[in-house]
Amino acid sequence: MSTDLSPIERRRAASLSPFPQVRRAAPVGIPLPDASSGHAAGRRQRTALVRWSLLLVLLGIGAAAAFWYSLPPSISVVSPRRGPAVQAVYATGTVEPTVMVPIAARIAARLIELAADEGSTVAKGQILARLEDDDLRRAVETAQAEERYAKAALDRQAVLLGREVTARSTYDRAKADWEKARATSAKTTAEASFLQLVAPADGLVIRRDGEIGQLIAANQTVFWLSCCAPLRISAEVDEEDIAQVRPGQTVLIRSDAFPDKTFHGLVQAVTPKGDAVARSYRVRISLPPDAPLMIGMTAETNIVLRQIEQALLVPAAAMQQDTIWRVEDGRVEPRKVTIGAKGATEVEILQGVGDDGWIVAAPPPGLQAGQRIRPISTAAQR
Repeated sequence: MSTDLSPIERRRAASLSPFPQVRRAAPVGIPLPDASSGHAAGRRQRTALVRWSLLLVLLGIGAAAAFWYSLPPSISVVSPRRGPAVQAVYATGTVEPTVMVPIAARIAARLIELAADEGSTVAKGQILARLEDDDLRRAVETAQAEERYAKAALDRQAVLLGREVTARSTYDRAKADWEKARATSAKTTAEASFLQLVAPADGLVIRRDGEIGQLIAANQTVFWLSCCAPLRISAEVDEEDIAQVRPGQTVLIRSDAFPDKTFHGLVQAVTPKGDAVARSYRVRISLPPDAPLMIGMTAETNIVLRQIEQALLVPAAAMQQDTIWRVEDGRVEPRKVTIGAKGATEVEILQGVGDDGWIVAAPPPGLQAGQRIRPISTAAQR
């Protein structure tokens, strides 16, 4: 018998098998941990933590900013003080001799001799220089000869007139000729003397313009002579201040040549006519005899108008024209004041504020009346 079974028979045979068939459970799939997915979850957690941290920081900054802006601004304040003050008019000037005499040639001629130089002390009548005088010397000799001849002719006519030999008109003519010759001789002699430059007074030669051999023109100044008085300062004062300047006022003088010294002078005079272009008036200021200033130096002058020992002073930065800001109960209020002496760092207050209380040391832009501030006290100016 054939052993081959059909598919149906095989299934039937299996069902008739003496051994029961046990159905096995299918294996359950358990997922294993994935390393990449764990790292992603960690990053998400850290990102969330950073975001929350940043959000908290921003909230803190915003709260601090809101609190800061809600506070009143901090402003430095200062108390007025008492101290010396000087009200003065400032001007610049130049040191010059009180009397400065120009010595010039009256006739064009060549300079042939110099007997004095800059810095020389000379006496009245001393010859300072000589100009070429050959032509004039000959002219003087000619004029003197003509004068002698005219005088001799006049004497002869006088003898003849006494003898009644000559007419009176002839004598008068001779006399006129002699007087004419005498005048010509005197004129020529005087012109010759102009070729000698002579000191008109005792003094100091402060400048010389001319060299030997140079042709000096008529009326050209060769020497400048300082004499007869000590030095002075000529200062230019603005027309806005000149009405306050009077002779006799004290003047404080400083010069760059002597930076550590202050000299005292007095106002001598104020010129009655000002300079319309420069809008200033010239003020003459005397110097003490022992002042070491030299002619031509520039000087800064302060003409003292008023001096106060116990003036009420506030910082110059506290002023806004004629207004200061006074601090009252944590708020600022503008106060009109009357200003006295003005300095580089401080200003005198005549009216409008007292010694007590505080004022804003340097008002910031945009300050408003009644605004609340946080005052920061600074030491008063000393």
